[in-house]
Amino acid sequence: MNDWLAWLGAHETLLLCVGAATIVTVLPKVLPVTFLRGDCLPPLLRRWLDFVPVAVMAALVGPDVFIYNGRFDLSTDNLFLMVSIPTFLVAWKTKNYFVTIAAGIGLVILARWAGFA
Repeated sequence: MNDWLAWLGAHETLLLCVGAATIVTVLPKVLPVTFLRGDCLPPLLRRWLDFVPVAVMAALVGPDVFIYNGRFDLSTDNLFLMVSIPTFLVAWKTKNYFVTIAAGIGLVILARWAGFA
């Protein structure tokens, strides 16, 4: 028992750091699920939250579309920008993430097979 207490005393800072990291990681995931259930939210907030997945996807995909070969590129040489245009149309028409991602990947494969970039 004394060894255990001695170890805890010697590693107090490490344990506090791990505990704080755990709290900081878990709270942002647990609190929204706990307190923001869809049935108790006002309609305006529910409508606003509908845009969150789209905003997150845009933040993830945007840099990959506009930065090509290590630089900002809006030219027709940018494979991902050229493929994103028909992929955007697929997304708009189907409103389905899986179909949109499959179309984008398929178009990149097709473009590379055809010799583009």
